Amino acid sequence: MNEVFPQGHAWLDGKFVELSKAKIPILDWGFLRSDATYDVVHVWKGRFFRLDLHIERFYKSTQKLRMPCQMSKDELKKILAGCVKKAGLESAYVEMIQTRGVSPNFVRDPRQATPRVMAFAVPFGWILKQEDFEKGLNVLLTDIKRIPPSSVDPTIKNYHWMDLVTGMLNAYEKGNDTAILVDENNNITEGPGFNLFCVDETGIFTPDHGVLEGITRQTVFDLAKELNILISKKPISIEQLRNAKELFATSTAGGIMPITKVNSKLIADGKAGEMTHKLHKLYWDKHDDPGWSTLISDILMN
Repeated sequence: MNEVFPQGHAWLDGKFVELSKAKIPILDWGFLRSDATYDVVHVWKGRFFRLDLHIERFYKSTQKLRMPCQMSKDELKKILAGCVKKAGLESAYVEMIQTRGVSPNFVRDPRQATPRVMAFAVPFGWILKQEDFEKGLNVLLTDIKRIPPSSVDPTIKNYHWMDLVTGMLNAYEKGNDTAILVDENNNITEGPGFNLFCVDETGIFTPDHGVLEGITRQTVFDLAKELNILISKKPISIEQLRNAKELFATSTAGGIMPITKVNSKLIADGKAGEMTHKLHKLYWDKHDDPGWSTLISDILMN
């Protein structure tokens, strides 16, 4: 058994390959400059969840980076579904990537590079495992500043992760599960791969500045509307974070996840709250809804 690569399959350079054989040239701008965008969608019990929203964001990101994806959306969907099928996975984490590619003779002008599209599927991964839901996450609130929007547009999903990775390392060294970063005004932003929501007596709110506009984040807005729960986007101060009635994180890697401790201090009573429970249940119920999910077999048949 390969100890480095998980079960999975990839697609690049026009063909499906085993995950361990999926490689890019060392001169690819995606590797050398983090000049790339990506998106991650998950498959649960044979169904993609909110696939069209992820695909749409991916194409918008390639356009914002001035390297619009030339592949059709239907073709990309078949590639993603093919990766899952060839990997033999029922539930999966599926990533689509476009790098700037390689420029001729390694010239410094990125406009001369030929963009490269690739994809892979691996087993579904969790930020917070289902069996640990009631325990929740213990996050480290760092003083690390998230890369500001004036430098890198956070609405383009990107690999500029050194601020996030540093936060993760600090969190692990202190015994926390993960980290939260702040912005230039010391307001809350996001963590490595997840958005953040606060709950107080006025409803639910999430940062409006300096964060990725996550698909699971948007899903919470859609679920809240269905449940007639007041929800908004606005700055979140450190004090509001610590005094929240409930906190939860949202990510493709686990959905809606309670945060029960910040810097090892309890949030409210230190348990997953009522609002978090309600949204969490409806989120997973929607995975069987044809209006929210797509069968892999349907994509491959079309």
